[in-house]
Amino acid sequence: MQGYFVHMQFAIVDIETTGGFPQQHGITEIAIVLHNGTEIEGKYDTLVNPHQPIPPFVANMTGISDAMVAVAPDFSEVAPYIYNLLKDRIFVAHNVNFDYSFVKHHLKEAGFELQTPKLCTIRLSRKVFPGFRKYGLGSLCRELGITIENRHRAGGDALATAEVLDMVIRNNGGMLISEMLKKENKDQILPANLPADHAKTLPEVPGVYYFHDNKGKVIYVGKAKNLKKRVVSHFTGLDISKKRQDFLRSIYSITHTVCPTEFIACLFESVEIKRLWPIYNKSQKRYEQLWGIYQFEDNKGYQRLAIDKKRKYSSPVASFALLVDAHRTLWKLVKEFELHPVLCFLDNTPAKELPDIGHYNQSVENALEWMHAQKETFLIREKDGCVLVEEGKFYGMGHVPKDTDISAIASVKELLIEYPENEVIRSMIRNFAEKHPAKVIKIA
Repeated sequence: MQGYFVHMQFAIVDIETTGGFPQQHGITEIAIVLHNGTEIEGKYDTLVNPHQPIPPFVANMTGISDAMVAVAPDFSEVAPYIYNLLKDRIFVAHNVNFDYSFVKHHLKEAGFELQTPKLCTIRLSRKVFPGFRKYGLGSLCRELGITIENRHRAGGDALATAEVLDMVIRNNGGMLISEMLKKENKDQILPANLPADHAKTLPEVPGVYYFHDNKGKVIYVGKAKNLKKRVVSHFTGLDISKKRQDFLRSIYSITHTVCPTEFIACLFESVEIKRLWPIYNKSQKRYEQLWGIYQFEDNKGYQRLAIDKKRKYSSPVASFALLVDAHRTLWKLVKEFELHPVLCFLDNTPAKELPDIGHYNQSVENALEWMHAQKETFLIREKDGCVLVEEGKFYGMGHVPKDTDISAIASVKELLIEYPENEVIRSMIRNFAEKHPAKVIKIA
């Protein structure tokens, strides 16, 4: 099987750095082992001056000190040689996206654009040697009986990675390597800690997906028209920002929930973000202070309308995301139903004369009846998906077969799952109903 790789030229790379992010940190050491698919044919190893302090914990781990790199060449000095070693070879590393992102970034700063195929020995090892508890370089080498000389130094780790590649080749890894190198293969862009089948087995349908960390905690929730394509799109490109690299390293597994339609997936995403509060979701993660118009009877017998903050167990006549909208609505009721501004707490001027209680209370009831009439009950029907808005409030959603009699709300409710409402959901439903009136079914 080794002869199969005579035509393949590998460059096994390992680097030591001052930190985890190419834009902010420098390379302190780089090693490149040249391999022709059968044997090692050359080695290159050098310290590099990063022009920034090496953190103490990094210095202790690698043994590379500020004094050692102070007399080392700048990366720009060795960049032409490094580029020539890499440009016509397959870039191999253990967790290849880390090493590749650093080398590509610093080569680009030196004026060289690296565009080479990538091969990750973590992914190869998971396929060829399944069942190990961990696949970090140290753990993997212990499992495979490989001795690492000079651990946590670029030269020692690169030689160990070359031995891992050798063992993969000797254990019938040829076809797997060929598949990983095919242009259409997506494994190389996936986070190193994510098993490839988690993305491969995703269906190409609408839904909501969840990224989990190493403890199973949901760290990101997203929605998709096509689950498989959307998830893979997270990993394309070479964004080397701290935020993205940290995000990718945190992804260990993916789960998903299929939804009947893309619109329902959008609504469900909002529900799940509010429920799970994932660390990497930024939008929709803010406290929503809602406002309400409340009705109560005072000690004189007047029915009063007042604006106040909406609280968990309160039941306002109407709810609003913005205080100004609540004021606008209450003033509208005052004008159209001749309510008294003082009795609605809209005017602090002491009233010289108050209206007849019976007549005024009837006006309040008329106003409330009008408001209730504005709260429509309707369904948004799309394919086999249904969203129910009952008396102006989002009730729930779900899969409803096409032959279901949707004129009977009770029957529809039995098929739907009830979810909490939030301002994002209200806004999405309002916008969807305006854009797609043909999909809105009003129910008396």
